[in-house]
Amino acid sequence: MQLSEKSQAFVLHFGEMGSRWGFNRTVGQILALLVINQQPLHAEQIMHQLGISRGNVSMGLKELQSWRLVKLSHQAGQRREFFTAAGSIWDMARTVFEERSKREVDPTLSLLRSNLLEEPENEADQFTQQKMEEIHDLLELITQWSYALNTMNPDKLQSLMKMGSGISRILELKDKIVGNKGSAAS
Repeated sequence: MQLSEKSQAFVLHFGEMGSRWGFNRTVGQILALLVINQQPLHAEQIMHQLGISRGNVSMGLKELQSWRLVKLSHQAGQRREFFTAAGSIWDMARTVFEERSKREVDPTLSLLRSNLLEEPENEADQFTQQKMEEIHDLLELITQWSYALNTMNPDKLQSLMKMGSGISRILELKDKIVGNKGSAAS
């Protein structure tokens, strides 16, 4: 089966975006192909639809399995392994976030924590440690916020996201009210 022009454009674009999300172009294309197919695909189908080698398909599927973004299944009477996208788009977005956090944020926080336990030896080290502490605190805050978002059900998360700039207006209003109370007390 050949991809439609629209599907092909989506797959190609998703491949390019995949390189910005933490995996290579081919892996992004394989994931996109699995996302837009209603039926599970086997490696040979992926190979033919994307025009890539069997080795690239195999490595790409292993990468997607390590990211927990595809599910492997078997079909009665078939020796081949079949692959599908692992869950809804929301589920996959959460999984990418969790995996990126494990691979990037957690090691950075670990390094920062261990460095912050050491006493600075001089003024330059003290300045460096202050900056590392700022980075640590920011990453901790982002991690806590992200965890809270990640545990919300998709409907609530979608509602929160739709609020968008409305939240900043509420915070500005709060600042004005708090600011006015502070001015009146002076």
